Amino acid sequence: MSRDAKRNGTKKALLEALRLNHGNVTKACEAVGITRKYFYQYAKEDPEFKEAIEEIQESAIDVVEGELFKQIKNGSTTATIFFLKTRGQKRGYIERQQIDVTNTTPDLSHLSTDDIRDILGNE
Repeated sequence: MSRDAKRNGTKKALLEALRLNHGNVTKACEAVGITRKYFYQYAKEDPEFKEAIEEIQESAIDVVEGELFKQIKNGSTTATIFFLKTRGQKRGYIERQQIDVTNTTPDLSHLSTDDIRDILGNE
């Protein structure tokens, strides 16, 4: 078996393991018996492999979003708040801190060098 054929077989096995493990790269690599380093090397070198990875990971997100919507429909306040904080930001559902950056430094331009030394306690 050629090196390319072996590598293609490994990539195919990785994609299947990735599907079975809902996009978890570490678990897919462990299932196939390779390191994450090789996984990411394959993804860097092979655009089709990388695209397949991204599709699997997007599918995993779709599954989780489906579960989130089930929880929302079942009345979960936590799930509803989470959804609004992450997907409803354009409508104002966001927590943010407001910091007033108004300059409150007093104007000391009228003080002489001696005045400043006196204030600081320097002689």
